[in-house]
Amino acid sequence: MTNEASAAPPQPHRTAPARKHGRWALAVLAGSQLLIVIDATIVNVALSAIRDDLGFPLQDLQWVITAYTLAFGGLLLLGGRLADRFGRRRMFVTGALTFAGASLLGGWADTAALLVAARSVQGIGAALMAPAALALLLMVFPVGRARAVALGVWAGVTAGGTALGLILGGLLTQMLSWPWVFWINVPVAIAAAGLAIVVLPTGEGGRVGRIDMAGALTATGGLMALVYGLVRTTDAGWASTDTLVALGAALLLLTAFGLLQARHDDPLVPLRLLRNRTVLGADVVGLIFGVAIYALFYFLSIFLATVLGYSPVKVGLAFLPMTVALAIAARLAGGPFASARAHKLVAVGSLLVAAGVGLLMRIGPDAGYLGTVLPGVVLAGLGLGLAFVPLTTAAVSGADPDDGGVASALFNAGQQLGGAIGLAVLTTASATRTTHLAADGEATPAAITAGWSLGFGIAAGLALAGAVIAAVTLRPSASPTDHR
Repeated sequence: MTNEASAAPPQPHRTAPARKHGRWALAVLAGSQLLIVIDATIVNVALSAIRDDLGFPLQDLQWVITAYTLAFGGLLLLGGRLADRFGRRRMFVTGALTFAGASLLGGWADTAALLVAARSVQGIGAALMAPAALALLLMVFPVGRARAVALGVWAGVTAGGTALGLILGGLLTQMLSWPWVFWINVPVAIAAAGLAIVVLPTGEGGRVGRIDMAGALTATGGLMALVYGLVRTTDAGWASTDTLVALGAALLLLTAFGLLQARHDDPLVPLRLLRNRTVLGADVVGLIFGVAIYALFYFLSIFLATVLGYSPVKVGLAFLPMTVALAIAARLAGGPFASARAHKLVAVGSLLVAAGVGLLMRIGPDAGYLGTVLPGVVLAGLGLGLAFVPLTTAAVSGADPDDGGVASALFNAGQQLGGAIGLAVLTTASATRTTHLAADGEATPAAITAGWSLGFGIAAGLALAGAVIAAVTLRPSASPTDHR
C-alpha cells in the first residue's frame, strides 16, 4: 500500500478521469461486455430458423454455438497477452472491428460452412476485446468506490446479458429474420470502437518477452480437433478414419501445448497456477458450470421450439425466470451471504444446479413448461447465481497478485471451453441414444427427447461432481497459503 501510494509517476494514470469521460468509458467497456455475453446466447433462439434455412443436420447444429466458444475460449489467454504487449485500447478497437466484420459476414452467410467460419472470427474478435476491456476498466477506475461501482455494473450486464440475448434473439428472429441476430452487432461494435479512441486511455503495453503464439495455435487447434472428432462419432462411429485422425491430431496438438507451456519462459498458462489448489478447483468447477449452462440453453431452446412449438420470442421469455433467479441469488451471495465460506456457497450452488438440470430430464413429447421446465430453470439459476460470485473470487484472489490477470482469463477460458467441449460430448451422447431408440422402434419425438434427457442427466452428474470438488478444493487450508 505504501509503495503504491509513493509511486508518483504512475499515480496520474490511476486517478479517475473527468466525470463525463468516466461515464462514457464505463458505458463503452460495459457495453462491450454486454455485446459479448449477448452473442453467446442470442443465437440459441435462432437455431431452428438457421437449421431450416441453411439445411444444418441436427447433430451439426451445435457448431453454430461451438465455433464461437472454441475460438473465444481458446484464444482468450492470448488476447490478454497481446493487450499487455501492444496496448489495451489498440487491441480493444481491433477486437471490436473484427467482431463487427464477422457479424456482418454471419448475417450474409448462405451456407452452413460460411456461418460457422463467421462465428469463429466473431470468437477471435471477442477474445481480443474482452481481456482488454476488463484491464482498461481497472485502469480507468481507481481502487475504492468508483471501481466498486464500475465492477458492479460489469457484473450486472454480464448476468442480465444472458436473458437479454435470448429475448432479443427471439424478437429479431420472429419480427425480422435470423440474420439480424448478427447484423444487430455491427453498429454497436463500430460505435464502441469509435468511442474507445475518444474516451479510453491508450493503456500502452509494457510487457516484454516473446508472445507464445505456438502455445495459442496448438491449444486452439487441439481443442478444435477434439470437438470435431467427438462430433464425428455420431455419424461415422469411433472406429472411422475421420474420427481417429481428428482425435489423434487433438492428442498430438494438446500434448505439444503442454510441453510448450512447461518450457516457455512466459507461457500462456503458468504452471504455478495449476499447482494452486484453490485456483485449480475454482477453474474446474467453472468449467463444469460451462458444460451445464450451455447444455441447458442448447437442448432446452430446441425442445421449446420444436416440441412445444414456441415462437422465437416465447423461447426467449421462457428463460427469463432463470435469469431473475440468477440475479437474486448473485445479489444474496455478494451481500447477506458474503461472509459465508466460499466452499460452502459454491457446493450448495452446484447442488442446486444439479437438481435443476436433473429435473429437466423429465422432458418428453407430453411435457409442459410450468410443470417440467420452470422448476428446473429456476433452481439452476439460483445455483449459478449463488456460486458465481465466490467462485470468481476464489479463482482470482487465490492466485498471487502478479498472476491476477492471467488467473481471471484462465477462469473465463475454462467456462467457454467447458461449454464447447461439453456440448460436443453431450450432443454426441444424445444423438447416439436417439439413434438406438429409433432403431428399436421408438417413436421419433420420444426418441429425440430421450436423447436430450440423457444430455441433461450427464450435465447434472457433472454438477454433483462440482459440488464435491468445491467442498474439497475451496476449503480454507490449515496453512496460511497453499500453492501445492
